[in-house]
Amino acid sequence: MLRYLNILAIFALLGSAVYAYSIKYETILTSEQIVKTKHLVEREKHAIVTLRSEWAHLTRPERIQTLADKHLDLKQLVLTQIVKVGELPDKAERVDTIGRKLELLGLSEPTATPRDEKNAVKAGSTPPSSVR
Repeated sequence: MLRYLNILAIFALLGSAVYAYSIKYETILTSEQIVKTKHLVEREKHAIVTLRSEWAHLTRPERIQTLADKHLDLKQLVLTQIVKVGELPDKAERVDTIGRKLELLGLSEPTATPRDEKNAVKAGSTPPSSVR
């Protein structure tokens, strides 16, 4: 009986050692992945800074003005083109042209559905005639 307990204790010790080492290696692997992810984040932050500086360089007003003068046939801005907000015309009223056309055709009434016909029959009235 004593030998069985010794053998069981040895297997338990080996099992716990294997478990401890597996947890250790999983922890090492996870920490390496965290370090790699941090490096990727730093690289992306650096790329964002680089792109922002390039954007600032490309959108300089004097550069855009030079390109506009070279490639576009624009006229210089005149002071009479600048107006105050109060001088702007009022916004035009929205017009539903499709709705007007449907009204002119007589199609503005709601369409009868099979459910409406069933309800009309249950209520005792005649169902609306369907268009053929």
